[in-house]
Amino acid sequence: MAEDREREPTCPPDKIIYDPERGVRICELTGEVIEEGVIGDEAEWRAYTPEEKSRRTRVGGPVSWAKPHMGIDAYIGTFRRGGGQKIKGVTRRIEALRVQRGYRMGRTLGSLEKNINQAMQLIDEITAKLSLPSTVKEEAAKLYREAAHKGLTRGRSIESMVAAVIYAACRSHQVPCTLDELAGFIKMKEAEAKREVARNYRLLVRDLEIKIPVIEPERFVYRIASALNLPDPVVVEAIKIVKEARKKGLTAGKDPSGLAAAAVYLAALKHGLRKTQKEVASVAGVTEVTVRNRYKEIAEAIQGAV
Repeated sequence: MAEDREREPTCPPDKIIYDPERGVRICELTGEVIEEGVIGDEAEWRAYTPEEKSRRTRVGGPVSWAKPHMGIDAYIGTFRRGGGQKIKGVTRRIEALRVQRGYRMGRTLGSLEKNINQAMQLIDEITAKLSLPSTVKEEAAKLYREAAHKGLTRGRSIESMVAAVIYAACRSHQVPCTLDELAGFIKMKEAEAKREVARNYRLLVRDLEIKIPVIEPERFVYRIASALNLPDPVVVEAIKIVKEARKKGLTAGKDPSGLAAAAVYLAALKHGLRKTQKEVASVAGVTEVTVRNRYKEIAEAIQGAV
């Protein structure tokens, strides 16, 4: 044990330098070789600005659930050898083309991989149109991959399963999003599409054991008020109404988007801003009946709300 302690380097860490030519780390004070056979991670080029450094980096992007092949892919380039020399001769060029074509065809023959790649494109398209954060996109892609590998996507349309995983990801990250919005991306009748997405969502939650937190109605208040171009005092008042409704026990078991819509409607009335129940319901993604029922319940329970 004493010999091992004597062999331990005593050079201060700030005095250890790296020699890229020999691949060793040396103590600047004593000249002692601390480590040999070191693989250098230093760049062989110079960059004077962050932009130059990002352009000249040799590594690829990070691993992403939402990219085909998770962002890790191989590419067979043009007619050049490994050392950079051009491949000469018609026969050799034909062989190179055959290798490229075989690789492209061979890596996409699997039906499961085709299904996942198509779903990743849909997830990217839908999340971009709804301006959803990247965390939701990544979570949705991860859930779809898990569902596909478990066979849950077999016999179901890709569009409805994509909408279901996006809805589950939004619920997991407490991002306000309604089934009506996602059902609009499915090529079938609205009511039927909504039922299909809801059915797939329940399937995912059960079989993938997804833990879904309860979304607070306050998160929907900001979104609804912004879509209706309502001022900040209305938002503050609507949040107060939601909190008061929670104290009265009116939020238990109720759709948070419907509660938020009724609160915004009440707050707008209190500030003298006339918005119809149809307008509020359309923005919130609920029915007029839902807004009307929640409005009556809150108005009766909270004195002075209207």
